[in-house]
Amino acid sequence: MALALFDLDNTLLGGDSDHLWGEYLVELGVVDGEQYRAANDRFYQQYRDGLLDIDQFLAFALRPLSQHPLEQLEQWHAQFMRLKIEPIVLPAALELVAHHRSQGDQPVIITATNRFVTAPIAARFGVDQLIATEPEFIDGSYSGRVAGVPCFREGKVTRLRHWLQQQGLDLSGSSFYSDSHNDLPLLEQVSQPVAVDPDPTLAEQAQERGWPIISLRG
Repeated sequence: MALALFDLDNTLLGGDSDHLWGEYLVELGVVDGEQYRAANDRFYQQYRDGLLDIDQFLAFALRPLSQHPLEQLEQWHAQFMRLKIEPIVLPAALELVAHHRSQGDQPVIITATNRFVTAPIAARFGVDQLIATEPEFIDGSYSGRVAGVPCFREGKVTRLRHWLQQQGLDLSGSSFYSDSHNDLPLLEQVSQPVAVDPDPTLAEQAQERGWPIISLRG
């Protein structure tokens, strides 16, 4: 059984769920709208530019989880799924995941976006295995801190290798689909790296290395 690894934001989704969640909190009026939106946009641009300080971003992104009861957060997320995520679920992405499953591969979503935001999205794709940044959860509430290694850049490789050890699996015959140059450390580890609607830096790297380039947004 080979692994079919998928980045989530701007790969399986036609947008970025992390950034959209921040926007949705602004719409709900539960964060300081102007200040929060400016910071959310700034961090997103830093991510796109390859300049993101992941620790600073997570301190920002996880703080709202610590400020509201879990039941309220889950209600907001259900609305978020319906209003913001469903419109950017790419039909071709659903088909790609289903194709790998039909070939006997094990689909895994691996994403820097935290598990609170992404677990319901992975379920929407029918993917049981999710490797994501873990928000610390203590006594029924989020602390606002991250637990363990953030699943970002080289951290994705670290988190995946830990998961492989737990599962007794390896990367033989594996594939990884991503849009972002931030995922180059993991793309270099798999048998079949695939650039999906890639950013300019990843597109250039994929062309130089002879990696397939595909679009799921057709």
